[in-house]
Amino acid sequence: MPMDYKIIAVDFDGTLCYSEWPALGEANKKLIDYLLNEQASGNKLILWTCRAGKALSDAIDWCHDQGLSFDAINDNLPEIIELYGNNSRKITCDIYIDDRNMPIEAICG
Repeated sequence: MPMDYKIIAVDFDGTLCYSEWPALGEANKKLIDYLLNEQASGNKLILWTCRAGKALSDAIDWCHDQGLSFDAINDNLPEIIELYGNNSRKITCDIYIDDRNMPIEAICG
Protein backbone atom coordinates (compact mmCIF):
# COMPACT_ATOMS: atom_id res chain seq x y z
CA MET A 1 0.00 0.00 0.00
CA PRO A 2 1.91 3.09 -1.16
CA MET A 3 1.40 6.17 0.98
CA ASP A 4 1.03 9.40 -0.94
CA TYR A 5 1.42 11.49 2.20
CA LYS A 6 3.87 12.00 5.05
CA ILE A 7 3.09 10.97 8.61
CA ILE A 8 4.35 13.48 11.18
CA ALA A 9 4.47 12.62 14.89
CA VAL A 10 4.82 15.60 17.21
CA ASP A 11 5.44 15.86 20.94
CA PHE A 12 3.47 18.23 23.16
CA ASP A 13 5.45 19.49 26.18
CA GLY A 14 8.37 21.68 25.18
CA THR A 15 7.56 21.18 21.51
CA LEU A 16 4.03 22.26 20.53
CA CYS A 17 3.55 23.96 23.86
CA TYR A 18 6.30 25.69 25.82
CA SER A 19 5.33 24.06 29.10
CA GLU A 20 6.45 21.69 31.79
CA TRP A 21 4.04 18.85 32.50
CA PRO A 22 1.29 19.15 33.64
CA ALA A 23 1.02 22.90 33.01
CA LEU A 24 -0.02 24.43 29.71
CA GLY A 25 1.97 27.30 28.30
CA GLU A 26 2.69 29.44 25.29
CA ALA A 27 2.06 28.04 21.82
CA ASN A 28 4.96 27.32 19.46
CA LYS A 29 3.26 29.28 16.67
CA LYS A 30 5.97 28.58 14.09
CA LEU A 31 5.62 24.82 14.56
CA ILE A 32 1.83 24.96 14.67
CA ASP A 33 1.76 26.94 11.42
CA TYR A 34 4.09 24.36 9.84
CA LEU A 35 1.86 21.48 10.96
CA LEU A 36 -1.32 23.18 9.78
CA ASN A 37 0.30 23.75 6.40
CA GLU A 38 1.43 20.12 6.20
CA GLN A 39 -2.04 18.90 7.12
CA ALA A 40 -3.61 21.19 4.52
CA SER A 41 -1.25 19.58 1.99
CA GLY A 42 -2.71 16.15 2.79
CA ASN A 43 -0.17 14.93 5.31
CA LYS A 44 -1.20 13.16 8.53
CA LEU A 45 -0.48 14.25 12.09
CA ILE A 46 -0.03 12.15 15.21
CA LEU A 47 0.12 13.70 18.68
CA TRP A 48 2.91 11.73 20.36
CA THR A 49 3.12 12.51 24.06
CA CYS A 50 3.63 10.85 27.44
CA ARG A 51 0.56 12.64 28.76
CA ALA A 52 -2.38 10.50 29.88
CA GLY A 53 -5.74 11.02 31.55
CA LYS A 54 -6.73 14.61 32.34
CA ALA A 55 -3.31 15.96 31.34
CA LEU A 56 -3.78 14.41 27.87
CA SER A 57 -7.35 15.71 27.59
CA ASP A 58 -6.12 19.19 28.54
CA ALA A 59 -3.38 18.99 25.88
CA ILE A 60 -5.85 17.86 23.20
CA ASP A 61 -8.21 20.72 24.10
CA TRP A 62 -5.27 23.16 24.01
CA CYS A 63 -4.31 21.88 20.54
CA HIS A 64 -7.91 22.27 19.31
CA ASP A 65 -7.82 25.87 20.59
CA GLN A 66 -4.75 26.37 18.35
CA GLY A 67 -6.62 24.92 15.36
CA LEU A 68 -4.81 21.55 15.48
CA SER A 69 -6.55 18.22 15.11
CA PHE A 70 -4.83 14.87 14.84
CA ASP A 71 -5.29 11.73 12.79
CA ALA A 72 -4.14 9.67 15.78
CA ILE A 73 -3.13 10.30 19.38
CA ASN A 74 -0.38 8.14 20.88
CA ASP A 75 -1.24 5.49 18.33
CA ASN A 76 -0.50 4.40 14.80
CA LEU A 77 -2.78 5.36 11.96
CA PRO A 78 -5.38 2.66 11.12
CA GLU A 79 -3.87 2.17 7.65
CA ILE A 80 -0.44 1.47 9.20
CA ILE A 81 -1.95 -1.12 11.56
CA GLU A 82 -3.65 -2.75 8.57
CA LEU A 83 -0.45 -2.63 6.50
CA TYR A 84 1.68 -4.38 9.13
CA GLY A 85 -1.07 -6.59 10.57
CA ASN A 86 -0.45 -5.34 14.11
CA ASN A 87 -0.17 -2.21 16.18
CA SER A 88 3.37 -1.99 17.45
CA ARG A 89 4.16 0.24 20.40
CA LYS A 90 6.51 2.26 18.20
CA ILE A 91 4.72 4.94 16.21
CA THR A 92 5.37 4.60 12.47
CA CYS A 93 5.95 7.96 10.83
CA ASP A 94 8.20 9.81 8.42
CA ILE A 95 9.08 12.67 10.77
CA TYR A 96 9.35 12.78 14.56
CA ILE A 97 9.31 16.28 16.07
CA ASP A 98 10.40 16.42 19.71
CA ASP A 99 12.28 18.90 21.89
CA ARG A 100 14.53 16.07 23.11
CA ASN A 101 15.55 15.12 19.58
CA MET A 102 19.28 14.76 18.96
CA PRO A 103 21.04 14.55 15.62
CA ILE A 104 22.95 11.27 15.24
CA GLU A 105 26.13 13.29 14.58
CA ALA A 106 25.93 14.64 18.13
CA ILE A 107 26.42 11.16 19.60
CA CYS A 108 28.43 9.39 16.91
CA GLY A 109 30.70 12.21 15.78
